[in-house]
Amino acid sequence: MGPRMFLSTFEKQLDAKRRIVVPQEYRAALSGPSGAMMADGVFVFPSIRSDCIEGGGQQLFDRYGAMADELEFGDELRDSIERNVFGEMQKLSFDTAGRITLPETLCEQYGITDWVAVVGLRDRFEIWERDAYRAQRAADREKARAGLAEMRVQQRAARLGGGAK
Repeated sequence: MGPRMFLSTFEKQLDAKRRIVVPQEYRAALSGPSGAMMADGVFVFPSIRSDCIEGGGQQLFDRYGAMADELEFGDELRDSIERNVFGEMQKLSFDTAGRITLPETLCEQYGITDWVAVVGLRDRFEIWERDAYRAQRAADREKARAGLAEMRVQQRAARLGGGAK
């Protein structure tokens, strides 16, 4: 069986203590081969690319570490990535009901007060303020349509160009 993934989008309401129930499908993706829950829970930090919280398990932590390691020690980009990801990262443990408590600082940073969208992106997930995600989803759909159309044009041109030689 291949690696477990975070898929789908779930809308969840925060309770008064900023807790959300992590979707069962995501908790399953975080469990080890034996089915035991990852002891560390989840890692969360401010997303580099979007105005949301990014999260995942050990695989995501390792992936960012490997990306930083591709850059020379002391490289400014490496420092920026490490500060943003590892310097801002927090480990969140699951309670007995499968909930995590979102850090107050991240909630304030992204305007998260009530409803969130939890978005699966294969090896990671994002937690958005619900209305902000709805706007991003609409923009992403348009970008994906335009990008796919352009990619098809380039693929056709490559096939025609390659066959003419």
